Amino acid sequence: MDVVWARARWCQVSPKPFASSADLAPKTETLEEVAPGIVALTAEGDPNVGAIRTPEGWFCIEARATPVAAKRWLERLRGIWDAPVAYLALSHYHAVRVLGASAFNAGEIVAHRATAELVAERGAADWASEQARMPRLFEEPESIPGLTWPTLTFADWMRLGEGEAAIELAWLGRGHTRGDIVVWVPRHRVLFAGDLVEAQAALYTGDAYHREWATSTLDAVAELGAEVLIGGRGPVVRGREAVGAAIDQSRRFLETLLRESEAALAAGGGLREAFHRCYAALAPTYGSWPIFEHTIPFDVARVVEELSGVEHPTIWTVERDREIWDALQGDER
Repeated sequence: MDVVWARARWCQVSPKPFASSADLAPKTETLEEVAPGIVALTAEGDPNVGAIRTPEGWFCIEARATPVAAKRWLERLRGIWDAPVAYLALSHYHAVRVLGASAFNAGEIVAHRATAELVAERGAADWASEQARMPRLFEEPESIPGLTWPTLTFADWMRLGEGEAAIELAWLGRGHTRGDIVVWVPRHRVLFAGDLVEAQAALYTGDAYHREWATSTLDAVAELGAEVLIGGRGPVVRGREAVGAAIDQSRRFLETLLRESEAALAAGGGLREAFHRCYAALAPTYGSWPIFEHTIPFDVARVVEELSGVEHPTIWTVERDREIWDALQGDER
């Protein structure tokens, strides 16, 4: 039996709304030019998107959850510069990041090789799972033509353009998933970090490799020396000190999950005990930040699984989501 299920010894219906199902209020979007020719759109903790002007057209980062949602972003982008999308980079495979890709008509859809593998392995299950967890983001889901498949993949590093026009894409290690990439613009020291780093937002780690992410992967992110960082969620971060603080904030979240879950397991406890400890340790700092209540049950389920020797994350399904949610968020603290 899966260790997560074996340790979740009981389940009751949660009094809390499931995941982000009750988060239906529209968010205020902020469009910013973060450096010459580089723009980011943030939205009060919703997934961030961005774009870079290139000689070939726009280089876009992330695709949103549906083509309808993506078209609204593209209308704003083309209000700045009416050009085609030459490249669409996807930081990882999660549905809210990729399923709007058809709206871009991109020359190439770029991702890590592992992201293409993960789409094949679990893309359909992830689509169903994320749509149930975050219905507001899936505006007119019938507009989605199907799974998004990368057309251009790489293993470790890729450069597009030369000289001052260069854009670098890099895989810095396993983290939020095993295929996360960052987009780095060296001439302006601007980093689109995807969900490897969040700014004033909780981390989702349900498909993560916590030990590697908290150490070597975030070390590699920090070594780039970014002066502007756009994380997966939260505001744009400016200045080396603030960028370092955002990376440290993400690292502390991961370290706390690992420390408290290890302590629970060492004391003979299981998933529920780990959840209690992690929640108590994280809530004072992160509890009021976007998606904390949504993510924490799934985060703890994965970190307990990882600490119990399961290397690769179990696929999340609608049924598994609900079972974990009711077992943990239904528990009285």
